[in-house]
Amino acid sequence: MTRLVLLLLAAGLLVVFALLAAVGAAVLARLDGATHPTALTRAAAAFAAVLTLAAVVAGALTQLLS
Repeated sequence: MTRLVLLLLAAGLLVVFALLAAVGAAVLARLDGATHPTALTRAAAAFAAVLTLAAVVAGALTQLLS
């Protein structure tokens, strides 16, 4: 039970960090003069990049620790 709670907490925290990166990317894009659709595209790319990086790091740690 404790491992499940820890896993869910880590996943939630990861999503929060990904959302923060996406919002930051969108704000920076808008400050740079990008249109709303372009800023949304950059935000989506940043969100996907954070999740992909987390998956790669998790996979690497799994191989190292097992």
